[in-house]
Amino acid sequence: MAVAPPENGTPPNPAQPRNGFDRFFEISARGSTMSREVRGGLATFFTMAYIVVLNPLILGGAVDGDGKSLPIPALAAATALVAGLMTILMGVVGRFPLALAAGLGVNALVAYEIAPEMTWADAMGLVVIEGVIIAVLVLTGLRTAVFRAVPTQMKTAIGVGIGLFLTIIGLVDAGFVRRIPDEANTTVPVGLGIGGKLVSWPMLVFVVGLLITLVLVVRRVRGAILIGILASTVLAVIVEAIGNIGPSFVNGQPNPKGWSLNVPELPKTVVDLPDLSLLGTFNVLDSWGRAGWVVVLMFVFTLLITDFFDTMGTMVAVGQEGGLLDERGTPPRAKEILLVDSIAAAAGGAASTSSNTSYIESAAGVAEGARTGVANLVTGVLFLLAMFLAPLVVIVPFEAASTALVVVGFLMMTAVRTIDWSDYEIAIPAFLTIVLMPFTYSISNGIGAGLITFVVVKLAKGKAREIHPLLYGVAALFVLYFLRGPIESLVL
Repeated sequence: MAVAPPENGTPPNPAQPRNGFDRFFEISARGSTMSREVRGGLATFFTMAYIVVLNPLILGGAVDGDGKSLPIPALAAATALVAGLMTILMGVVGRFPLALAAGLGVNALVAYEIAPEMTWADAMGLVVIEGVIIAVLVLTGLRTAVFRAVPTQMKTAIGVGIGLFLTIIGLVDAGFVRRIPDEANTTVPVGLGIGGKLVSWPMLVFVVGLLITLVLVVRRVRGAILIGILASTVLAVIVEAIGNIGPSFVNGQPNPKGWSLNVPELPKTVVDLPDLSLLGTFNVLDSWGRAGWVVVLMFVFTLLITDFFDTMGTMVAVGQEGGLLDERGTPPRAKEILLVDSIAAAAGGAASTSSNTSYIESAAGVAEGARTGVANLVTGVLFLLAMFLAPLVVIVPFEAASTALVVVGFLMMTAVRTIDWSDYEIAIPAFLTIVLMPFTYSISNGIGAGLITFVVVKLAKGKAREIHPLLYGVAALFVLYFLRGPIESLVL
């Protein structure tokens, strides 16, 4: 298991709980302290606060079947509200350092594939339905059983793959790695910076911030990742004040040397009243008549598979990073964690923010020392404050927050040594799981390819008895998931 370096260089010894709060959250039992939990909660918030800005841009930039769009200010407020409440719920019920917010990828699916076939209320109603279905699967024990059926080394591979996924997210968000335009007439898909060169001030902020963070981690400085984010943000504010660089798009025109999303400027106002008008504007029935039951079923199935296995992978990766998994690769209170995640999916639909799910950025908080749900209380309260302090939250640019993702990616990658690479029956599925997550930008794709390959390889070797019965069903569902394009073209 990849465990974040302890503050004093030696693993902490479990201690007797100091009070009821300590006993409830198992702070001492998990070798943590209040200061570490607070730092972890802060680090997690700063690495995922971008969702308060990005989710409204994704959902607000699309129109539904009636040509209507959702108001961005209301989306921002609802995004922060649901993220805050669900993250706190995870902390209290799951008691696990796993923050939640509107899921990237799922929100794009809702915005650009589902909503155009119906109204926004109908689309969010499907998200609610999907969340309820997952909750039922948790309560019946099926979701937990599927999780436990996955071999331990495959769970390790999932964590490693997510580490690489986090790394490429950080590098791309910071503009350090970019897609090479089609007109460049090259078969190389991505490259360094702009034209193979680091020629912008935001990239410099990222590089300097990353080096600062790495040095602090190597020297085992307390709060290394959080200090790196804050130092990078201060540098970004100074650079923007001097250079007036601006965003990556100005008046609809690309500005390659601009900031990826948030422009690090000191805000004119700090407090703003939230617009909560989108809460409860969903409909669970009309979509079936308007889009047709086949279309609706395909949409719900896609949402279900994505949420179901993304969370499983994220839970494993965060638990692995914090040394919180048992010998079977299962975190404590797994059923409660999965239940809160399913409730969050439905809550996101009910608030028109799309499905809320567990965030792998939580690993940044774990790397800072978070081991319990107390870190979630900190992150959740900060999200609730973000409803009112949105101008202050958006000071942190991608280029500053992404330093944490790259460092955490390294920490999670170290677990790759525990996989038996001499055993091809596990090594090949593990390899596909690891590489396909970053290369396809999807946790579910990596898990699906790995589990399908695991079943096929075991059958080819005549070892069907080594396959848990549930994995046959999971592999079959993933086959349908990967073939949903041809299936849709045939039945729609």
